[in-house]
Amino acid sequence: MTIISRLRADHAEALLAFERENRAYFAASIPDRGDLYFAEFAERHRVLLAEQDAGLHHLHLVEDGDGGVLGRINLVEVRDGSAELGYRMAEKAAGRGLATRAVRQICLLAVREYGLTALRAETTLDNAGSRAVLARAGFEPVEDVMFGDRPGHRYALDLSGGVPSAR
Repeated sequence: MTIISRLRADHAEALLAFERENRAYFAASIPDRGDLYFAEFAERHRVLLAEQDAGLHHLHLVEDGDGGVLGRINLVEVRDGSAELGYRMAEKAAGRGLATRAVRQICLLAVREYGLTALRAETTLDNAGSRAVLARAGFEPVEDVMFGDRPGHRYALDLSGGVPSAR
């Protein structure tokens, strides 16, 4: 059983372990966070929680039911009824539909709990898994973007009429 939980202070240790365990896996498809991220993790976690409390972000963990972190799924830069969706799943959880279920669940939370009417997301063209997750959740590509030297797409999802899978 998986659970999506709002990020809390007591998640810090498990979240840091998740990031360390999956660092190389994530770096294969997205830019690496760098050593400073890990060295300053505790302070960054504190700042993110303060920003969440201020309503700037809605940050979540995907947990395995035993306190282990399988992924992160976040709505950041919340403003004017919209937010940027970002997510990353552990290598051990890849290919099981977990990212798709988590994105669909966060879309429901975006509407029902956070009152959002639009989401955006970005991914590189070579990240077929992420592109598929976004498509299954109803996101549409709206423009081309670059991630350094890697081409990608920006996506959008209109939630003003509800969540696509719930329509």
